[in-house]
Amino acid sequence: MRRIESGLRLGARYELVQPLDSGSMGQVWRGLDLRLKRPVAVKLALPGLPGHGFTPEQVSRFEREAEAAAGLDAVNITTVYDAGTDVGDGSGSPLHWLVMQLVDGATLADLLAEQDGGRFDLPTATAVAAQVCTALAALHSRGFVHRDLKPENVMVRRDGVVKVLDFGLVKVLSEAGPRLTATGECLGNLWFASPEMLLGSRDLDGRSDLYAVGCLLHTMLAGAPPFPSKVPMAVFEGHTELPPPPLAPLDVTVPQEVQELVSGLLAKDREKRPASAAEVYRLLMPWLPRPVPGRGEGWFDEAEDPRRPYALPQAPFPL
Repeated sequence: MRRIESGLRLGARYELVQPLDSGSMGQVWRGLDLRLKRPVAVKLALPGLPGHGFTPEQVSRFEREAEAAAGLDAVNITTVYDAGTDVGDGSGSPLHWLVMQLVDGATLADLLAEQDGGRFDLPTATAVAAQVCTALAALHSRGFVHRDLKPENVMVRRDGVVKVLDFGLVKVLSEAGPRLTATGECLGNLWFASPEMLLGSRDLDGRSDLYAVGCLLHTMLAGAPPFPSKVPMAVFEGHTELPPPPLAPLDVTVPQEVQELVSGLLAKDREKRPASAAEVYRLLMPWLPRPVPGRGEGWFDEAEDPRRPYALPQAPFPL
């Protein structure tokens, strides 16, 4: 297997500088675009087993989706700049890589970890979820399914704009499905996976991502995902068999409409979930932060920097 380290150059243009994150199917590096002299994020797709590359069909699909993703233009989605394959000296598996916008901010996971009890208040949670829905509306309109929505894949920029990262382009290489429960996929993936994904459905649609939005909302409000066990099979059974836990017994007080929205998003049958990300955005609108009179547009009455998360998320188009 190729040795991946600082200084490695991909496509004779992108130099790896510092590792940022790693998972079962890839690594994320801070990189440098040597031609334009700008920092970038580089995502490397790694084969599941040493010495075993991806099939031609998987690579072809990866390349098609990377090309389509580069055409997406939405404020809440990280921009894809480039993609390619590096064969090195031919002694190991080729490296498939994506070059993306480097977001200056913190992940939703890190921001939640900073909070007392790991929770947001209702306006903050809905502001984040609304921006995620704006991103998903754009993705779904182009036929994408994110497949891997979780707090680590949601960034909050310093100006409060939420950016959705890594929309499934690497996961398509693994044909994720039953593998989630068979090879020790990290719990961070399992905690936010839809029942149909865990059961190996090959016809995933946007409602699988909306289930993940329900998991995110529950996590932001309750301080833990709906099925927070550290035993993978228990998480699997929770998503596929158990009713979603209500918020009230977890000492979370929200309006009944919010509880109904979270429960609807977490429905086992995707036909019973909201039909679209734009519909979820509409249902979140009554609970978004409201400006405080006399403090200027975008300000609201919180000790936290009112720009984080953004007080007035950009709505999906069209609503």
